[in-house]
Amino acid sequence: MNNANRYTLVLAVLSLLGCATESGVGGTDFAPQYDYGEFYAVTNNKTFRIVISGNPFPNMPQDEMERRLLPVMQANKPQPNLTFTYARPAELPRPDYRLELVFDPANDLTAARVCANQIRHKAPAARPFYVFAVYCRNDLALSQSTAWTPATGPEDPRVGQLFSQLFMVLFDPFRRPRPHPFPFIRF
Repeated sequence: MNNANRYTLVLAVLSLLGCATESGVGGTDFAPQYDYGEFYAVTNNKTFRIVISGNPFPNMPQDEMERRLLPVMQANKPQPNLTFTYARPAELPRPDYRLELVFDPANDLTAARVCANQIRHKAPAARPFYVFAVYCRNDLALSQSTAWTPATGPEDPRVGQLFSQLFMVLFDPFRRPRPHPFPFIRF
């Protein structure tokens, strides 16, 4: 293989790597209490509340962005037969299960702070759509992840793809609580 062919091959590989990182889902973390069975039981054939903080499309009014984003999330929902809603009940249920979506979160924002409603933002990043997603039960973060895409509006197909991947990761049906290694011993 001559140098020109090697150079072309290296450029092709680098361009593919650049395309692969254009959008994606970051690392995911689960609390030991996370149980997909619990998520399924509280959402199947029910509404599931989403709380949005921030706006990934700053040129669009907040209420319009939320109105246009909800059907995109619903079309890419996780496995249970759930209906996403933004409606906050007059009295919060206990336990209060919800999905918190924080757009352009502060660099040091933690999932525990998100579930405790201590949310802070940073200036919008170069990527127009960057979200920190946290699945909460009351003040406990059960799962969390980040996702990003260079989407230009709620109906951009990349937003639907992002939510489809993000929901698969946040609500992992194969993640179960680990049984106690010595169930017959009491501590």
